[in-house]
Amino acid sequence: EKKISKKHVIFVANRTILDKDFRRKGLKVRPRNRTLTSVQESILEDVVGPTEIVGKRTRITVDGSKTMKVFLDPKDKDKEDIEAKLPAYSAVYRRLTNKEAVFMFPTA
Repeated sequence: EKKISKKHVIFVANRTILDKDFRRKGLKVRPRNRTLTSVQESILEDVVGPTEIVGKRTRITVDGSKTMKVFLDPKDKDKEDIEAKLPAYSAVYRRLTNKEAVFMFPTA
């Protein structure tokens, strides 16, 4: 991050998702960490990086669109300028999973 000025760098691990027809690939059981939900949860953990997730809420609007609110650890609010990275977290998570997420710190 020191060499790339004014850009946010986020590392995400490469993960495999197995669909419901996993037996075609020669597997008897599908491991839990290869399901779509598990992989998307892991991506969420990777994106927020050094801070931790303390809560999640899914908001479904009248038109049916879903938005996930992700609450980050308030102890990390002033550390490493995380407040400025929140829009980048949302953009990266949207790009990787095609899901809307809003990252914020819980109030009070």
